[in-house]
Amino acid sequence: MRSGVIGGSGLYAIDGVEVLDELDIDTPWGKPSDVLTLARIGDQEVVFLPRHGRGHRIPPHQINYRANIYAMKLAGVGRIISVSAVGSLQQAIVPGDFVLVDQFVDRTQGRASTFFEGPIVAHVSMADPVCSCLRHSLLQACQASGINSHDGGTYMVMQGPQFSSRAESQLYRQWGMDVIGMTNMPEAKLAREAEICYATVAMSTDYDCWHEEEADVSVDSIVAVMQGNVSKAQTMLEHFFSQSPAVPACDCHQALARGIFADLSQHDGDALRPIHALVERLL
Repeated sequence: MRSGVIGGSGLYAIDGVEVLDELDIDTPWGKPSDVLTLARIGDQEVVFLPRHGRGHRIPPHQINYRANIYAMKLAGVGRIISVSAVGSLQQAIVPGDFVLVDQFVDRTQGRASTFFEGPIVAHVSMADPVCSCLRHSLLQACQASGINSHDGGTYMVMQGPQFSSRAESQLYRQWGMDVIGMTNMPEAKLAREAEICYATVAMSTDYDCWHEEEADVSVDSIVAVMQGNVSKAQTMLEHFFSQSPAVPACDCHQALARGIFADLSQHDGDALRPIHALVERLL
């Protein structure tokens, strides 16, 4: 089973990586953010995709999330590691800490968030939006790398591209949110529909704007912390991929078996074509 990593374009610059190919993939949902880089780390094949494109040229609300996830599916990816920069909404989550989140609150608007737009309809469960098996393995890799990490947390997904107002930041803290970012929804929803394991490594870069004793979040402050975070993420991935690939004990790969409200045999090629890679095993 290939693994996928969605994050910055520098993540695959880690020790022991052998770049095998660049995959320029078309999907029924358009082009992904960039070409996919196929690499080998040890005895594992890994597909890397820069979420914002190389050079960070695509804002979060304009990312073609459906094309990104569908391209991963076409590339044979069975589990996705999302590496994401976030702001901290809790004193205990210090800039530079990693959070292995286990929940999301989606506050985005207008983003295409499903592959199933009709006539084939699916309702997959998002009760536990993160694959617990993958998340646990990533937590172990963070701990083995000596990274100050947090086991669990709720990721508040805002629309962006602007940062929060001070009132919003305080409100999200009152709601009990732990970190805030702009990208992991609808990414996690689409991964579940694609029956791909999904887990997030949320890298804290700042205290948003709620902290009275810290400077308000800015691009300059984020970039300064991100340089160190990327180095730590590379080390974390080295530890993760040095482990023997485990047979998934989760049920992420069965999400559609319980979620499709349709008899696929009754639908023609026009209905099946945009989702064929997702439902092929059920035909």
